[in-house]
Amino acid sequence: MLKIQTFIFNPFSENTYVVFDETKEAVIIDPGCYEKVEKAELDQFIAEEQLTIKYLLNTHCHIDHVLGNYHVKEKYKAPFYIHLAEEPVLHAVKSYAANYGFAHYQEVLNDHFLAEGDLVTFGHTNWKVLFVPGHSPGHIAFYDAKEKVLFGGDVLFEGSVGRTDLPGGNMTTLIASIQQKFFALPDETVVYSGHGNTTTIGVEKVYNPFCGLKLPS
Repeated sequence: MLKIQTFIFNPFSENTYVVFDETKEAVIIDPGCYEKVEKAELDQFIAEEQLTIKYLLNTHCHIDHVLGNYHVKEKYKAPFYIHLAEEPVLHAVKSYAANYGFAHYQEVLNDHFLAEGDLVTFGHTNWKVLFVPGHSPGHIAFYDAKEKVLFGGDVLFEGSVGRTDLPGGNMTTLIASIQQKFFALPDETVVYSGHGNTTTIGVEKVYNPFCGLKLPS
């Protein structure tokens, strides 16, 4: 049985996820913890649950999703995975972090890359990697077919979609990712987004005002 703990970190109100099953093997998705109190909150939960952190995963590498990468990597020695196309986005963070008020940001580089169709396995859990660019050039998502759960990063939100005005963003690409990859999943799939509340694929198909946009032929 999959267990999901959500933390809301940093001034961007970013969702950090700790996900584990009955084996107590866990992954951390998009650690946004920056302040000491945020790191302590994450560490306390992991210690109380007696979790073993198997992987550090970034859906994408915008600053709000990577602020805690160094802490997680150093403390838990977990291998760090991103998509290849997201590598320059990760490298760029150190050049502008101070401008956003994160003067103490510490860079840590990834160990491995993930691509469309790869499997992420921990404990009794298996996730499929989906390549869903548009918000960022190398954005990926993690889909659990058994549990019907999707960790979608900043692609699809409750009633909205990810912004596309940052470097590498493209609205046509983003909508295509949603329509071709996310909307191909079962309607009951629960979407855990990078910000805000959970939603479902079925609800967003019907009510999301962005996702009915017709793509250029």
